[in-house]
Order: sequence, then structure tokens, then C-alpha cells
Amino acid sequence: MPSSPAKHIKDILTHAIQHTSDQKALVIYDTDAPLTKIITDGYRANLPEESFLNIADTTSEALLERFRSLDPGDLVVLVQSTSFRLNEFRIRIELFKLGLKTIEHIHLNRMDESQFETYISSLAYDPTDIRPLGHELKRRIDTCQRVTVTCPGTTLVYDTSFEEAKLNIGDYSQMNNVGGTYPIGEVFSEAQDLTKVNGEIRIFAFAGKDHIVREYEPFTAIIHEGILRAPDAPEEFREILTMIEEDSPVFVREFGMGLNRAMGKGRLVNDLTAFERMLGLHMSLGAKHSIYKKPGMSRKTGRYHIDIFLDLEQIFIDDHVVFANGNYTV
Repeated sequence: MPSSPAKHIKDILTHAIQHTSDQKALVIYDTDAPLTKIITDGYRANLPEESFLNIADTTSEALLERFRSLDPGDLVVLVQSTSFRLNEFRIRIELFKLGLKTIEHIHLNRMDESQFETYISSLAYDPTDIRPLGHELKRRIDTCQRVTVTCPGTTLVYDTSFEEAKLNIGDYSQMNNVGGTYPIGEVFSEAQDLTKVNGEIRIFAFAGKDHIVREYEPFTAIIHEGILRAPDAPEEFREILTMIEEDSPVFVREFGMGLNRAMGKGRLVNDLTAFERMLGLHMSLGAKHSIYKKPGMSRKTGRYHIDIFLDLEQIFIDDHVVFANGNYTV
């Protein structure tokens, strides 16, 4: 039986969301996956019973009215086996428009029972650890001129400065909206000049066409002037590259430093949104990126943003080691 997430959820509510007893909360959940029930019960241990609503017992119109009855700063939690939608829009976007804090757990049906404990552990939140680390990595990325990434037997060099890094560390003090998709733990950016990315990497995991993350025997990919090829990759990965190439060259875009120690090589969860936070480094392939704009790449028309996960040894920002021996060193 997996452990209860109640303690982790209490820390998220207290330290990240800063929810207080004089604010209202609404937890919308379904009962379609075992992990959904486990996470919902974790919230039941921390919030009043009248805060809970089964999505099967309401309608889109009634939900909208319920949201509108809340005050700005109140909390809505979405615990979803898949992903709730409302009038073709993501519910979280509607909630932010109303000034509501939001916690979202999505695609819980993708996790195998053997991964439940890993997912629950990934919800642990210690602001005294993750916030200083995130801010320091952002400071270094925002001012660097060169980044080097090593995997077993390979080296990749970013001979360029980086875009302003974004944080996903549970610190919403400088943000318009409070909350997001959990688990958290990430600092991400991308090269300002994509053509200045050259070398080789080793990949141990990626999401297939079914959006399920799987581990593989690490394989080598070659990056030349920001474009990736992998002639010796598994067939499933070559199919992904062919799919991307129908839309654009296989650009290497996002540079995502994951901070969540619960997940990593050998500690997999199938859901991509969660596993993006795994301790280490992931990159995105394809022209699509909703944050960073590049010449000739529309944020609206790019079709693919495919995440890959590196069999990482070290990250150097300028000449300083920031990741080695399986952990950050700053």
C-alpha cells in the first residue's frame, strides 16, 4: 500500500500556495484511477469535507457558477485521471482569470501501481531547499555565455547565451497567478542562438506517440548547429524524429533542469508532465515552444514539442560545475 501524500500536500498548501483556513477551497476529483483516489484522500486530510466535489456529480455550467462564487485568492484543486476540460478550454486557465489559486494533478491514470510511491514522493515540498537552488541556477543561466553538458562518453556545448530562465519552484511572489501543475521543480530556458548548439548526448527516456514516458538503454544522439539526429536510436525514437521532420527540422530547444529528487533514471513515472521535473536534464525537440520566440518559428504554428531525458553526468555553466555525481552542486 503506498504511503499517504497528506504530509506533502499540507506542505504544498502551507508553503507554496499559502492557503489559510479563512480562505475557501474546492477540490474537484474523479474516481476513474486508483492514484486519483489516493491523492484526493491526501487533500481530505487537510481540507473540510464540504470542499470536495466529484466531477461526475456536476455539469460544466454548474462548475462555472461554483467557480464564480469563490473569492479571488480562494483555492481550486483539480485531481484528474485524465484532464478536465470546460467548453474546450483548460479549466485552470478559467480559474486564473477569476484570480483563484490552483493546484492541478493530471493524467493520474498513466501511472502504473509500481509508480504510485514515486509520484507521491515527488509531491514533497521544502521551500528552504528548492527555492534557493532554483534562484541560483536561474541567476547563472541568465548571465552565462557558455554551457557544457556531459553524458557517459559524450559532450554537448552551447556556445551562446541563454534566454531568461523561468522557474517552477513553488514561489509565486513575482507571478500573476498562484499555482499550477504538480509535482513541481524545474528551471528552464533555451539557447538564444540555436545554431550554436553542437556535440553529442545520451538519451535514456522519452515519450512515445502515446505520450507515455518509457526508459530505454541509453543511446547517442548527435546535434549539429542545433539540429538533432540519432541514427542508432531505437525504432520508436526514429519514428518520433520522422514525425517531427514532417513539420520542421528537429531543433533542440528547451533546456530544462529538473530539481525533483524523487524522480530520475530508474525512478520513472509514465506521465510526461510530472517526469519533466525529474532530477537532471531534459530537452525539447521540434519547433514548438509556448514561451520563447525565435525568428521563423511561430509559437502558434509549430506542431511538436517532444521531451527527451538525458543520461546526465555533468552540467557546466561557463566554467563552473553545477551538476555532478547525480545532484546539483550549487
